[in-house]
Parts: sequence; C-alpha cells; structure tokens
Amino acid sequence: MRLILIAMMVALMLGQAAARDVLSGASLYADVARYASFGLHRFGSPGDRATADWIAGELSEAGYAIKFQPVVLGRQYVVERASAEAGGTVVEATPFWWPPEDKASFHLSAPLARDGDVAGKILWVDLPFDRGAYLGPAHRAAISEAAGKKPAAILLMIGNPADDRFAYNVTQEDAPWPVPVMVVGATMRGTFDRALASGAPVTFDVVGHYESNVSGRNVIAETGVGRGPTIVVSTPMTGWYSCVCERGPGIANFLALARTAAAEKWPAHFVFIATSGHEIGHGGMELFLKDGAPVPKETLAWIHFGSSNACYAFAEGVRTVRPEEERYLVLSKSAVAVTDEAFASVAAKRLVTEKQAVGELRDVHAAGYANFLGMAGRHQTFHTPADDLNATGPEILEPVARAFVDAARKIVERGDAAFKQ
Repeated sequence: MRLILIAMMVALMLGQAAARDVLSGASLYADVARYASFGLHRFGSPGDRATADWIAGELSEAGYAIKFQPVVLGRQYVVERASAEAGGTVVEATPFWWPPEDKASFHLSAPLARDGDVAGKILWVDLPFDRGAYLGPAHRAAISEAAGKKPAAILLMIGNPADDRFAYNVTQEDAPWPVPVMVVGATMRGTFDRALASGAPVTFDVVGHYESNVSGRNVIAETGVGRGPTIVVSTPMTGWYSCVCERGPGIANFLALARTAAAEKWPAHFVFIATSGHEIGHGGMELFLKDGAPVPKETLAWIHFGSSNACYAFAEGVRTVRPEEERYLVLSKSAVAVTDEAFASVAAKRLVTEKQAVGELRDVHAAGYANFLGMAGRHQTFHTPADDLNATGPEILEPVARAFVDAARKIVERGDAAFKQ
C-alpha cells in the first residue's frame, strides 16, 4: 500500500512538474514562434491548414481525442499580389474586403484626388483610428459615400498606431464595394501627397481571385467525458495577416492549459475548440455553437483566449516592459470573484458583460452560456502586416498563462460554487 501511495505521489509530482514546464515563458514563446512560422493565417490559406494540423498534433500528444470539424464558408478572396505605385515608388497594398467581383484582378493608372470632380480618378480617403476590429456602419457609410462620387478606385488609409495596412473583420453577408478600395499604410503618406500635388498618376496592380465554398477546419479536442463538470475552452486560429501577437499568445495559453489539465488529470470533462474563419464572419465558432458544443445547461464554464492577450506596449515606437494597456478581461458577472482571485497580478481592465460580450465571446454569450471568462485586446500592430514576434515575449506570456490555469483549476475544484455571486 505504501509503495502504491509513493507511486501515486511521484506520478502527481511528475505531472505537476510537466505542467509547470509548459507554463514557462520559454515554452509559451516557442509556441508563439511556431505559430508565426506558418506565415499568413487568413481563412483557407496554407497557413490556416498548417496551424490546424499543428494544434491537433499537440493536443493529441497531450492525450486528447481529436476531431476536425469541416468549416465551409461561401466565399473568400485570395490575393496573389497587390501594389500601389506613385512617382516611381512602389508600396504594398491590400484590397479592402470585399472587392468587386469583376475587379478581383485589375491594373489601373489614374490621377489622385481628394475632392471636387473625382469621376474616373483615384479618390484618397482617410478613416480615423477608432480602436475597433470590425467593419461597422460608419466605415460602410464613408466608403459608400466615396464610391458614390464615381471614382475609378479608392485609395484608403485607416488610422492605427503602426501606420500600416489595417484590416477590419467583415462578414460573409457584406456586399462587395462598387469600386476597388485599396488600403496602404500611412507611413507612405508623403509619397501620395507628392503625387497629389504634382498630378502624377497612381497605379494599382492587383492579381487575385475569388473562391467559393472555401474549406477550413475547426480543431476539437476532448478528454474526461463523464469525469466531472464540462468546461469549454476556445481560441480563434485565423486572421488577416501573420497575426503573431493577435492570435499567438492566445493559442500558446490554450495549449498550455490543455497540457496542464491532461498532465495533472483534472477531474473534469474538457472540450477544447480552436476555430477557423474569425476574420470573415466567425464561421468556425458559429458552426461549433450550432453543431458540436456542449449545451449551455450542461456547461459549467466557457474559457476563451481572444486577441492580443500578452502583447507589449510601445512608447514612441519603442517596446516597453509594460503590457499593452488595451487589454480586457471579458467575463460574466458570475465569474467576477474567481477571476479577481486568479488574475490579481495581471494588468487588465475588467469588462463585466450582461448584455453583449466582445469577439467570439459575443457568440458564446448570445448562445446562452451563463459562466464565461476570457481575455481580449489590441496592440500596436493589431490587424496589420507588422504584427510579429517583437510584440510579445516570455516575460509577458507567463503571468497570463498561469492566471488562466489558476482560474481553470479553481473552477474544477469548486464546481458550481466558483460562480456563486
């Protein structure tokens, strides 16, 4: 009997040691770097497919039963190349979703204009920085008003701290713009100012195409069926560009929590879901909630790893040792107490949600899940091509991962009592 107890204690210690290792900053950063290595993470891209394969492999190795859930979205636009040229300077550009279907590829040279009679010209439009991630009514109105002036195309600069090519999340239902809308970074403003002043033409060169019924995959990993309360853990996999600090820390936290729960054999039924299609309509999450998610009344808690949950702040373009200030703990009122305990040392604003959540937690909340907590935010290079490994690091990743594991452990240990108000 003594030998059995010793063996059990050794197994528990080994499990906890393994869990501590996967929560180290170095381990978390290695996962972010692996995610970054897949390049572009747009829905349906090779990077999207490689990410799903990698996450499935990691969770299978941790002991989870894996299932791929096919996600088919009605359309996706694929950019092969896109540029804007003015005065001999060529800059990268991004078509603004969704482009006109008959201009999926096009070549156009025309004078640049700000106002007046812009028919047949390229109209330069600025959208101010609004801290949003989703295309909204004000954006649509501004672009529709500009397109109503009959320009040949629109050159668009969207305000953001990186002065780079920003992208707004869209839906499958959004109509294509009547004319091509091309996004360029404000770092190149001087180039286009000179073209405007001189009357020199601006040239757009775009090669792209539409695809229909585009396939992606959710990764669903499950363990502990019938062993205890059901807890769902989710994170998106896709986004506009490389999404390194937008998605990478959340995915690293997601994997760390999964490995910890498995290594320590927590007495709970866990469903981990990594969703696809975030940037063009939340398609993966929408599908999972309709088909595959445990029903709300049987779900003790939903934990979500959203955007930018461990990104550094920048001051005058230089990275600081502080976390990004625009970071939020998004939670149900019932989760305030347990969240305050677990996240006492993590700097994040609380967003207690009674009517509407943010990001994919918005869908979770609307589907009737009563107890939820997650983290989401934005950072300097959010939704731009400049989002890279420099935006995060081991020291900022580790406290967030440990806080989420602490919160999940408390929920498992306390059950319903974790959410008593």
